[in-house]
Formats: sequence, C-alpha cells, structure tokens
Amino acid sequence: MKKILIVEDDEFLRSLNAKRLESEGYQVLVAVDGQEALDIIPKELPELIFLDLLLPNVNGFTVLEKIKADEATKNIPVVVFSNLGQKEDIDKARALGALDYLIKANFTLDDVATKIKEILK
Repeated sequence: MKKILIVEDDEFLRSLNAKRLESEGYQVLVAVDGQEALDIIPKELPELIFLDLLLPNVNGFTVLEKIKADEATKNIPVVVFSNLGQKEDIDKARALGALDYLIKANFTLDDVATKIKEILK
C-alpha cells in the first residue's frame, strides 16, 4: 500500500483529502504544520508528499527545501497544493524541487486523486 503524507493546516481540507485518498487504497499520514511534517518524513518515508505552503511554524517552502536537501528524502515526489497562485511562488516551489504545483481553487478531489494516481503508477 502506497503511503502519502498530506501536509495541510486546514482541518476540513486535510480531512476531505485524507478520506478520498484512503478510499482509493492509499495509506494516508497527515501533518498539521511544517515542523510535524519534518518530524514524520524521515521516519515514514512516504511515496508522495502533498504539501501546502502556508503553514504554521515552518512554511512549506522551507519544508520542501529540507526534504530535497536530505539524501534520504530528496527523491520523494512533492506536489505543492496551495492557494498561492502567483508565478513567483510557483517558480520558487519548482526551483526547490516540487514535482507539480496545484492551486487549490482550481482542483477538485477527483482531480487530486487522478494526479496522485499518475505520479504513483
């Protein structure tokens, strides 16, 4: 069973995405802030990280940077899922190693599930 980490501080969104992905047969881990994500990632080594950028404690850009700087975690695909839709934010996330960048307002749960299937096939 493939393991996905959702890093999202919004409880409603986190819960919706987790339920949807569990229904697709994934094992879902959740982190409510950047520091929790950084604690979970090296222990669990998920196959995919779904990362919000606007997070309490440690922001998503910093989390992404640390994931990609660590030899043990640098190859884990990271999909940014954020409301930050400006070109600078998208370019920065991609430069830091994000595989893809989804703007929350533009994607449904079905879109998210489809995207994850494509990445993890």
